[in-house]
Amino acid sequence: MKNPRIIFMGTPEFAVPVLEMLIENYNVVLVVTQPDKPVGRKQILKETPIKEVAQKHNIEVFQPTRIRTDFNKILEASPDLIITCAYGQIIPKEVLDCPTIACFNVHASLLPKYRGGAPIHKAVINGEKETGITIMYMDVGMDTGDMVAKKTLKITDEDNVGSLHEKLSLLGSDLLKETLPSILNQTNKREKQKEEDATYAYNIKREEEHLDFSKSGIELMNQIRGLNPWPTANFFLNDMEFKALEAEFQKKDTKEIGIIKEITKEAIGITCKDGILYIKKLKPFGKKIMSTKDYLNGISKENLVNQKVK
Repeated sequence: MKNPRIIFMGTPEFAVPVLEMLIENYNVVLVVTQPDKPVGRKQILKETPIKEVAQKHNIEVFQPTRIRTDFNKILEASPDLIITCAYGQIIPKEVLDCPTIACFNVHASLLPKYRGGAPIHKAVINGEKETGITIMYMDVGMDTGDMVAKKTLKITDEDNVGSLHEKLSLLGSDLLKETLPSILNQTNKREKQKEEDATYAYNIKREEEHLDFSKSGIELMNQIRGLNPWPTANFFLNDMEFKALEAEFQKKDTKEIGIIKEITKEAIGITCKDGILYIKKLKPFGKKIMSTKDYLNGISKENLVNQKVK
């Protein structure tokens, strides 16, 4: 198909490389993104990263509050293809059915594992050794459509949500670029997902951010990595919330859990199920992110030893 009319639907920074690739190589006639949201203490309206890219290239932007009822502009654009990536709303059947070819999604997991809105977070939290990108047909279910292409990415011990976010964002753009010619020629592969293998990665809830020191050190490490840099893991000391961003673990025999047993120059050591978790980077409530070393320089370290962490 020559010069296909493409609509792109996406919102966060993760989707930017995909949109930029489409703009560079194809005819993007409309960009659909979430409404601008107020941020900060002054609640200043901030445009989505995708909107910023579209405006830079003078592409029309559509920002429906509820796409389930407000989608006529998409139909009027007469797309041949709709590409979605981290859009953030459930897309109605009327939109899914409108392109002459189909709707496709760039999803940040190896489907059918980790369907849903937080696949990168949950892959790290659950200690997965690999993740990846899946290009899939859109249907009315949550990431249930037939798969077109996959590409795998190893998760290293040094990775967190932030680093994987960047790697997968670029991988998604590359895989879509490789796959689009066959999609446009309608010669692409089509593989059904195995429902018995499906798992779900729903958006992170507030209670999932809390560190439970009755868990093993590896579980706690994965949780901290899987929530860094957002929304971040937390614990409470003297009723004050601390965010934990980086840690190390040493396996040791421990009789009690959730007790500060050791203070080093660079870390606060808290007992857990099978050892000591050393918090090396944190954010005290109301303050900026800092190294634990800097935090300890400003307090009486002796008062921390043997205190209970919740």
